Amino acid sequence: MNKVRTLIVGAGISGLALAKALADRGFPVDVVERRADDGQAPGAGLYLPANAVRALQGIGVGDELAKRAEPVTRQRLQDHRGRPLTEFGVGHIWGEVGPCLAVTRGDLHEVLRTAVAGTVVRYDTEVRSVTDDGTVTFGDGTTGAYDLVVGADGINSAVRRSLFGGPEPRFLGQLCWRFIADDTAIPGITDWTARLGARGRTFLTVQLGAGRVYCYADINSPVPATPAGDWRTLFADFGGPVPQLLEQGADAHFAALHESENTVWTRARAVLVGDAAHAFSPSMAQGGAMALEDALVLADTLGTEPDVTDALAAFQARRAGRVAWVVAQNHRRDKARNLPTPLRNLTLRRAGERLFKANHAPLHALP
Repeated sequence: MNKVRTLIVGAGISGLALAKALADRGFPVDVVERRADDGQAPGAGLYLPANAVRALQGIGVGDELAKRAEPVTRQRLQDHRGRPLTEFGVGHIWGEVGPCLAVTRGDLHEVLRTAVAGTVVRYDTEVRSVTDDGTVTFGDGTTGAYDLVVGADGINSAVRRSLFGGPEPRFLGQLCWRFIADDTAIPGITDWTARLGARGRTFLTVQLGAGRVYCYADINSPVPATPAGDWRTLFADFGGPVPQLLEQGADAHFAALHESENTVWTRARAVLVGDAAHAFSPSMAQGGAMALEDALVLADTLGTEPDVTDALAAFQARRAGRVAWVVAQNHRRDKARNLPTPLRNLTLRRAGERLFKANHAPLHALP
């Protein structure tokens, strides 16, 4: 097809990854971002499973990522006191797909931002509305005409609300806190370790290297609001390194977790990618992976199909089943974590590795 003029709304991971993939194929790309700068959420770390790393390699930033990331070679699940439930090498889960890595969100964003240095990203630029003919009205009242508008602007996507409608994201009944701690004086923190408490409480640590560890804690909640008091008391009965890590979590970033229920992500001249299309539970750590795969698949279909309509139809067809699988597995895993504690622990001891393999098996194939 002719190289369609594309506007990407959102300069996060999915937006910048798509900008790189399209620019490499010769597409003219504009990127706008509603934030005033390129700062990332504080305390944000990422565990990148092998299919996410493979996608970043496909985008052409794998070598730069490896310089900043920490390999994750094992996953461990423990009870809240640190007693082992199951442990396995990530190679047993992912096989030949490739390595798993941990990185700060800021470092990954910087790798992608550097990769698109030739593309102008306009910050502090809000999108007010989008129409089916590709006309975009910006926050200052100016307009622009595009062959394709991509909503890569997160779970509260302005593109989705303006053009796609559909239900608002659904609260998952979970609250989370995340922060990056200094673990130089705390022994025994390696790789990826999830500590599971009663009533759906989880405290996850992911080693980032250079004396840093990403900490992620979540609980069940009937309402999407911060509980009264110091959140850290909710994990006061956790053992191992958790008490020492919590001492550094006073300013942790809080979020209520939501899931997008949209299943149609394309219109005549618009498409949604990443969290704008399919936000879901972090249970499988597939949010970033699915966003990065979206970027690769969309760039591929735009580069190979005869027109935009055919390209978007092919994108929807290639992504729908894979995303639906991740959503279904997330739901199963979230239910499992709320089993009675003795039953949950017994299940993980007997079948933890087998369950993880089954969760991820279809994701070994290329998207």
